[in-house]
Amino acid sequence: MSTSSSTSYYSDNNGFAYHHPTPTTTRLSSSSSSSDDGSSDDFSHTTTHSQTDSDSEDDDDDDDDDDSHVPIPQCHRRRSCRHNLHDLSPPSPSSLPDRWDVLGLGQAMVDFSGMVDDEFLERLGLEKGTRKVVNHEERGRVLQAMDGCSYKAAAGGSLSNTLVALARLGGLPVGGPSLNVAMAGSVGSDPLGGFYRSKLKRANVSFLSAPVNEGTTGTVVVLTTPDAQRTMLAYQGTSSTISYDSSLASSICKTDVLIVEGYLFEFPDTIKTISKACEVARSFGALVAVTASDISCIERHYDDFWDIMANYADIVFANSDEARAFCHFSSKESPVSATRYLSHFVPLVSVTDGPRGSYIGVKGEAVYIPAPPCTPPVDTCGAGDAYASGILYGILRGVSDLKGMGGFAAKVASVVVGQQGTRLRVQDAVKLARSFALCRESSSAI
Repeated sequence: MSTSSSTSYYSDNNGFAYHHPTPTTTRLSSSSSSSDDGSSDDFSHTTTHSQTDSDSEDDDDDDDDDDSHVPIPQCHRRRSCRHNLHDLSPPSPSSLPDRWDVLGLGQAMVDFSGMVDDEFLERLGLEKGTRKVVNHEERGRVLQAMDGCSYKAAAGGSLSNTLVALARLGGLPVGGPSLNVAMAGSVGSDPLGGFYRSKLKRANVSFLSAPVNEGTTGTVVVLTTPDAQRTMLAYQGTSSTISYDSSLASSICKTDVLIVEGYLFEFPDTIKTISKACEVARSFGALVAVTASDISCIERHYDDFWDIMANYADIVFANSDEARAFCHFSSKESPVSATRYLSHFVPLVSVTDGPRGSYIGVKGEAVYIPAPPCTPPVDTCGAGDAYASGILYGILRGVSDLKGMGGFAAKVASVVVGQQGTRLRVQDAVKLARSFALCRESSSAI
C-alpha cells in the first residue's frame, strides 16, 4: 500500500504507535514483505416489556443491552475529541461532537438471546456453533419453538458490541480524554428500530443513520448451549442496506478510526459503500479497521475482503479460523503462521485463539498474548468483539507496547466471557480503564 494520507504510525520489535493525524505526515507503506431508556419501547403487538430494577433512569446504564426481558416475538407478526434518540430521527448536528474517535460501519440488529440445550438444536435441525442467515419463515419456526420462553433483548450486532465496550472504556477521562464513538448502519422505522437507537444512545454510542421508512429492523436469535457455544440465526431486514450518502461522507471525514464489520461483505451493494467509505477515510487520514466476522462470509467474498484489506486496511481483527481462511491455510496450520502471513499485507493483525490466547502481528512477526486466568466461561458470544475494543482503546490511548495492548484486550474479553451476555458492563469497564491507566503510569515511572 503506497497510498499517501495524513495519518502515521510506527512499529518496532514489539511496538505499534498511532499518531494523531497532521496535515504533513505520510503513511508508511505496509506492502513490503513485512429508563427509562427506551427499553420500555413498545414492540407493537409482537413483544411486551417487563421492567426490572436495573431499568431505572438512575442505574448508570449498566447492562443496557441485557436488562430488557421480553417474550419471544410471535412468528405472525483523528484528533481525539473531548468529547438522544428515542424518536426515529438522527441526532441533530448541534448535539454531535466536532470529531469522532471511532466510527463503525456495520449491521444494526436486535438480538434475542437465551439458553437452550443440544436437544433443542437437534430438534430444529440447527448445527451448533454456526451462524445462519434465515428468512422470515425460518425465523418464525424457531421463534414458535421458543414460544413462552423469556429472552433478553439487546441492541446487538458484532460491531455494536465492540463500539459499546469502547465507549464504556472511554466514558471517563481516564488516561486521556473521553472517547466519542458513533455507528452508521440501517434500522427500520419500526419499534425495534427505536429500541435499537435508544439502547445505543444510552450506551453513549451515537447512531448517525436515519431510519428506513417502512423498513423492518434486522434480528438475530442467539441460542447458547451449556458448553457456552452459541448458534445464531440472522434475519437481515433492512440491515443489509447501507448507502453512501452525504451524511455518511460527512461523518467519515471527521473520524480518527473507521471500523468496518465483515458481515456487510455479504451484500453486493453495501460492498460499494464499504469501498467508498474506506477510500474517503484514508484520504482524510483515518485508520481503517476490518473485522473478519465469519469464515463462510470470507469464503464467499474472499476477493472483496482482500480488495479492502490490501488497499485500505490498517488493522484486521479475526479469530484463528478466520485468519487461516484469509490465507487459504488448512486447519493444521498454526494461528501464529496465519498472523505472520497477514501482517505482511496489513500493518496490524489481531488474531484470537480462544482459551489458547491470541496474537498480534506486525511486519511479519507475531507477538503471543497468553489468555488471562479466569473462571470457566459462561458465554463466549462477544469475546472477540470485546477483544477488538481493547485493541482500539490501546491505540487511541497511544500505546506502543503490543504485549501490553494485547494483554489489556485479553482482560476485556475475559470479563465478557465470564458473564451472560455480549456487552461489557459499565462498572467492569471503569475498573478496566482505571487499571489500564495505573499500569501505564507505573511503566512510565520505571
